[in-house]
Amino acid sequence: MPPMPHAWLSARSRTTRTVPDQPTNVLQTIEAVRRACREADRQDPLDEAASLQLNHRGLADVTTWLSGTDGFALRRGSEVDLAVSPAARGRGVGRGLARDAVAGDVPTIAWSHGDHPAAARLAESHGLVRARELWVMRRSAAQPLPELDLPDDLSVRGYRAADADDVLAVNAAAFAAHPEQGGMDSESLAERMAEPWFDPRGLLVAVDETSTMLGFHWTKQHDAALGEVYVVGVGPTAQGRGLGRLLTLAGLHHLGSRGVREIILYVEANNEPAIHVYTGLGFVHAAADTHVQYRR
Repeated sequence: MPPMPHAWLSARSRTTRTVPDQPTNVLQTIEAVRRACREADRQDPLDEAASLQLNHRGLADVTTWLSGTDGFALRRGSEVDLAVSPAARGRGVGRGLARDAVAGDVPTIAWSHGDHPAAARLAESHGLVRARELWVMRRSAAQPLPELDLPDDLSVRGYRAADADDVLAVNAAAFAAHPEQGGMDSESLAERMAEPWFDPRGLLVAVDETSTMLGFHWTKQHDAALGEVYVVGVGPTAQGRGLGRLLTLAGLHHLGSRGVREIILYVEANNEPAIHVYTGLGFVHAAADTHVQYRR
């Protein structure tokens, strides 16, 4: 549904649909609600894709609903993001926003960050079903790590500007079936590299003796205390050699050298081989650290 050319008030739900011709106050409201949710829930109600959209393209191609300053809903194609400030919960704000943002029988995808029961009830009431689970796994950076023992024909180094095309090629091949990561192109790569957290030294690439890139481990340092195994990608021709584990280990050593206290990663709940590797490296998953995708 394209954005409407003007603000629109729904008397039924008392939510306002806003559009890109009023960006400043709308973005400020969205950020205020996000900040309140992060403080109360320890979860950002927006995922990375939505954050990159707002950071780099604003409200372009986004339909937005506000309930005063209490909450918001965003629709980007089939994807819907919805958040209500903790102080305004229990008043029907979420139901009103969902009634507008998820109206009709159009395909819809929505995430519940933290698998909140209220989100499950709201999804069910609009015909969305539980489709995917994404685990957050954590390890203390103080835990000892195995030494990084690389074969003689392999080297791992930091990212260089000339590596962009190779990173995109390996990523496309490694994540061809992944609904989010597989779609990374030069524009979205540039957006991620423009984020304040990007450090080329933390994008580790594995190359063979001919300088052919076989895989990469993109680490992310959120702040002084928290690091992340952001993306580990191994090209199909290099799979089956234990390169994924080696790259993961290289990234853990890098994050440890940066002084972080905890390292997290996100993994599909049904990706048993990856979970086996991560568990062997000291990562654990708690039930509360689960993100759920709902679909209609």
